[in-house]
Amino acid sequence: MSTLSTIFMLTVVLALAAINSATSDEEEETFFEDPDNSSSVKAENTEPAESKKPVSLRGASRFLEQRARLTCDKYPKACESKGSSTRDNLCCNKKCVNVKVDKLNCGACGKRCKFSEICCNGRCVNPSANKNHCGGCGNSCQEGDFCAFGMCSYSYA
Repeated sequence: MSTLSTIFMLTVVLALAAINSATSDEEEETFFEDPDNSSSVKAENTEPAESKKPVSLRGASRFLEQRARLTCDKYPKACESKGSSTRDNLCCNKKCVNVKVDKLNCGACGKRCKFSEICCNGRCVNPSANKNHCGGCGNSCQEGDFCAFGMCSYSYA
């Protein structure tokens, strides 16, 4: 039992040592700071914290590295895709959206459809009562039929 507790304590000490060695650069600089040359240390610390990269004993790892996101407000061509016109894909709230089918940006940025409506070709329509979009976009009822509850010629009997 004492061997098991010794191994456990050794593991805890090694884990704490690893955590302690992963300190930020600022703490290391203050440890090695020269009291006569304190103005030069202050000038070095004026960089934003985001520009400093963590130091690893094994070098830089790309496994969990975040890639810079391409947002359409910075890169307008990010919304262009093959097979669709640039009029269909717009940059709305830093996101590329297809304004022909997007319920929150139907036809234009910020134009929302009501709860019971869907966006078909850039227009908000009610699929439970619209003859041209009965039950879904482009589902037209035949001549003389009506649309009720999203079905053409729904029987009331």
